[in-house]
Amino acid sequence: MVKEIERAGLPVVHMCTVVPISLTVGANRIVPTVAIPHPLGNPAMGHDEEKQLRRRLVERALTAMTTEVEGQTVFEEK
Repeated sequence: MVKEIERAGLPVVHMCTVVPISLTVGANRIVPTVAIPHPLGNPAMGHDEEKQLRRRLVERALTAMTTEVEGQTVFEEK
């Protein structure tokens, strides 16, 4: 579905915990996340720490969405 949405001209960011699967399905903009049971958070963290983690992930996804890419690109945390 990701490839079809992009063919329509809309950028898509695939946020995932298992990057090789995203590469296999052909996603162009890939943002690695935390863990399978909690892709966008970490319940072991305190409230403020987890909020910062989530914010970083969403900001990275927004950066990926607004970046022109040629083929598959993984947007790792810097």
